[in-house]
Amino acid sequence: MAKEASKSDALVAELRAWGLTLPGAHSKAPWPEHDDLAVKDKTFAYLPAKGRPFSLSCKLPYTGYEALQLTFAEPTGYGLGKSGWVSFSPPADQIPDLAWLKGWVEESYRAQAPRRLVKELDERG
Repeated sequence: MAKEASKSDALVAELRAWGLTLPGAHSKAPWPEHDDLAVKDKTFAYLPAKGRPFSLSCKLPYTGYEALQLTFAEPTGYGLGKSGWVSFSPPADQIPDLAWLKGWVEESYRAQAPRRLVKELDERG
């Protein structure tokens, strides 16, 4: 179990570090069990704090329907699912690879960030 937590922590840390390279992105920790990503104080990725099981919630206006077909995906609670938010809580052996996770986080970032920051991201190439 400790090995699975360590693998999850490493993946979340890598995903978080990458997410913080997006224009204007910053950490936001509104609850003890979260260490989320936000832009202009609007969360775009709910991530677990270190030591917690892997999970991810993102706003997916374009790929949400397809993402919800995964057995470990469901509409995000607290009414966020109605706005296109999807939560992923896969078993340790079914966690998608980093490229998939980055794609979801970037889609969510684009949905939450101001246009000028999305343009800045696009100009990076």
